[in-house]
Amino acid sequence: EHVVESGGGLVQPGGSLRLSCAASGFTFDYYTVGWFRQAPGKEREGVSCIDISNGETYYADSVKGRFTISRDIAKNTVYLQMSSLKPGDTAVYYCAAEWRDYSTYFYCTEPGSMGSWGQGTSVPVSS
Repeated sequence: EHVVESGGGLVQPGGSLRLSCAASGFTFDYYTVGWFRQAPGKEREGVSCIDISNGETYYADSVKGRFTISRDIAKNTVYLQMSSLKPGDTAVYYCAAEWRDYSTYFYCTEPGSMGSWGQGTSVPVSS
């Protein structure tokens, strides 16, 4: 079981980008799926998480109003739509999934609780 991210790339400040996370070898049906990021020299932090079963979402304060997480159950894919990007959003973005025993808040604030991680996709925000 693993997840695969796609959609990263260089974007200018103020621009938008959509990341995709697809499951491989399992289905997301009863999982919480989250997006995490790690900037150079910083710890990995939770950006946004979604409970696939009930749609409950969590957003870090730093991205509220700018990022939107969504799920396409038929495609077994989770998206992160990022808008109004800032240089401070520059990081490697990772998708991760875990069986939904706890709240999205818990999984997003405790990255170590997530079991299946992708390889990451780089998002540099720069002019």
